[in-house]
Parts: sequence; C-alpha cells; structure tokens
Amino acid sequence: MDIANRVVLITGGKRIGATVAIDLARRGADVALSYNRSRTEADQTAGAVRALNRRALAVQADLGRPEDCRTLVTQVATAMGRLDILINMASVYVSTPYDDLTEAQWDASLGIDARAAFLCTQAAVPFMRAQGGGRVINFSDWLAYSHRPRYKGFLTYYVAKATVIGLTEALALELAGDRILVNAIAPGPILAPPDLADDEHESVEKATPLGQWGGGGEIAKVVAALVDSDFITGETIRVDGGRHIR
Repeated sequence: MDIANRVVLITGGKRIGATVAIDLARRGADVALSYNRSRTEADQTAGAVRALNRRALAVQADLGRPEDCRTLVTQVATAMGRLDILINMASVYVSTPYDDLTEAQWDASLGIDARAAFLCTQAAVPFMRAQGGGRVINFSDWLAYSHRPRYKGFLTYYVAKATVIGLTEALALELAGDRILVNAIAPGPILAPPDLADDEHESVEKATPLGQWGGGGEIAKVVAALVDSDFITGETIRVDGGRHIR
C-alpha cells in the first residue's frame, strides 16, 4: 500500500504511539489519535503531525466502553473523509498480585487490549472496503508470543495479549477477501518506564542479546513495513532485540 494521503487511526498517542504517528506523517499519511485521559500528549502529537503539513485529529474515547469504540472510528472516518489504516495500540499494563485480582481488572485488560481491538476493527472494515482494502495492526507483547509467562503480577495483561494474537490470525482470515491485511507487533524492551531504576534498566539490557533498549523508532519501522507489504497477513512480529531466545 502506498501510504501517501492515506488516513491512519492510532488508538493511543503516547510514547511509542506518538513516534509511530509522526513517522507515518513524514511518510505522507494523515493521522488521527485517540486518547482517554492523556489529552496533552495527544494534542502535542497532533501538533507535530500538523507541523509536517499533514492533517491530524485527536479524539477522546474510553475504549473500555464498546460504544466509544464504534463512535471513535465513525467520527474519524467522517471527519477525515476515509479510513485506510487502523493501529490498535491502547493497552492496560498494571501489576497486580494474583490474590488481589478482581473481575473488574480482568474486564479492563481484556476489554481494552482485545475487545476494543475487535470492535474498532469491526467498525473500520466498511470504510476500508469502500477504499478497496486496508491495514489493521494490533499490538501484542513478546511474552505472549513466546507462549511463556515470565513475570508474576501480570496475569490479565498476558492473557489479553495472547488473545490479541489469536484475534489477529482470525481477522486476517476473515478479511483477506476484502484485501484488508491484519498483523500484529509484539514489542520487547522498547522504551523503559520513566520510573525504572538504573539497575533494572541495566538488567534488561543484559538479558537482551542485542544489549540495548530498542526505542520507538524500531516499532515505527515495522509498522511502515506492514503497511507497505501487500502479502503479509495473519503474522505477529516480535521486535525485542532477541529477548525471546534467552
């Protein structure tokens, strides 16, 4: 797919999402972003996109609410005139001891990471069909793709991200006839949390065969490649510096 003048919707405009948005704008796309509470960051990213002479839109949505998923997609496609690429990045990442887990936390993880990706895709498909095809890129995690949970306290996150892989494969099959290609990215050590201690930062580097954190630009490169390809669908690509092989 030639990305020039295409419209992209990214659910989540912070950190990696901002990097991806700006990279796609540099490549000629118009970009819409959704945010829940991080309006300042979303507005900043939208401003950076406009500075590249591309259209941008930041829309508030609580993707834990099914109606917000559908409204978001329709609002973006209507305002921007089309929708070609959907990037489902919104996620819940919270450590909770097993004995403290609640139904609400389960619902929050599965609702944002998996259900919202499905509902946003379902709402986007008619607009993509109108353009003769499209791209959907979901976000999983290197741990889920390795089929091996390694850290306690992230049960719901792990299950949600594993579900995203299955969703990606099933959607790819369902939508192949519409020329809508569906893939997933499974990041590893890309950006360290702001509050990560120095010793933990170094331990991640030592556990990664390439010996470093990747940076958001590495995700942007893979997004661009998946948009460009006309023959990759149903795939999950790890971007983890080889972390999964240790």
